[in-house]
Amino acid sequence: MPPVSPFLRTAASYAWRLLVVGAAVYAVFVVLGRFHEIGVALFLGLVITALLSPLSRRLTLLVPRSLAVAVSLIGSTVVLLGVLALVGEAVAGESETLVREFREGLVSIQGWLERPPFRLKSEALTDIQARIGAYVSAHRSALLSTAVSGAGHVVQVLTVLALAVFSSVFFLHGGDRQWAWFCAQLPEGARERVGVAGRAAWRTFTGYTHGIVLVAGTNAALVGLALYLLGVPLALPLALLEFFAAFVPLIGSPVALAVAAVVALAAKGPVIAGVVVALIVVIGQIEGHLLHPLVMSWAVALHPLVVAVSVVAGAIAAGVVGAVVAVPVVSVTWSVRCALRAHAAAARPLPPEPPPVVGSGPGPDG
Repeated sequence: MPPVSPFLRTAASYAWRLLVVGAAVYAVFVVLGRFHEIGVALFLGLVITALLSPLSRRLTLLVPRSLAVAVSLIGSTVVLLGVLALVGEAVAGESETLVREFREGLVSIQGWLERPPFRLKSEALTDIQARIGAYVSAHRSALLSTAVSGAGHVVQVLTVLALAVFSSVFFLHGGDRQWAWFCAQLPEGARERVGVAGRAAWRTFTGYTHGIVLVAGTNAALVGLALYLLGVPLALPLALLEFFAAFVPLIGSPVALAVAAVVALAAKGPVIAGVVVALIVVIGQIEGHLLHPLVMSWAVALHPLVVAVSVVAGAIAAGVVGAVVAVPVVSVTWSVRCALRAHAAAARPLPPEPPPVVGSGPGPDG
């Protein structure tokens, strides 16, 4: 039997290791897929902890820890509900005006499409409206059942949020003690490395969370101000949509601004819609070349190609949730790898110094 070449032997050893790692990763994703609500809740709990831990630590200097955690959570919940109430009031106050402007805008868009360069026939546009009405009438029961199932999804979302807030209470109150207990249960040889990895992961995760919230808030402020100055209706709800969309890097902001452009087109015409499209380009440049390089330096700086591939892969694997969590997961993984490599290099003993060579130099008499 001829001997196996060293290259083939090395390739085979790497191949079976990759198969084992791939099977392990697949098993983890299968488990997470069966219990993804729990994973999402714990992720949101960590996000809440990262955002509120600085405030909670400052309040701990003045009041007991339990009271500091309660004040932080209740205060942030009141602020969030106040913002949502303000947005709902703005939508209710502008609903009649918005409906009227949409009707007028649709008529102007129809006339615009009938003129050059499109030259669409009015019968075709009327036929489209008739087809939409017929589809809604024919599928009314299916749409109602979808709405009922949507109510079930609302209950599921509320349950996930409740679990996230519940877990954040314990993370804020005693997260450091819980991590110390977890490390104490590990074998003694692995405690130090797990501790190093955990500190690096939490530092990167908090840096990314603070950074993405700052980027989202800046984008929302710019969008809201620009839409308000342009007279586009629903400027505040659209700014809130931009805030939440910014949590999906590279993709979320253009999608939210495209919605704003459609609203501007229907309510204010093609000129204002063109200005909003130009706003998409300007804010994208500000976010990509100014905000992300400055803010995300707190976490791990990832190449834009890595960010794009991570977002798309996360969206394919788990939809919107996967697109949101993909970049922080990749950032944390890379940070842990770098921290463990640095720790291993620091723990590696230095090579001994070579002994002096006897008789190689001048003697004591010179």
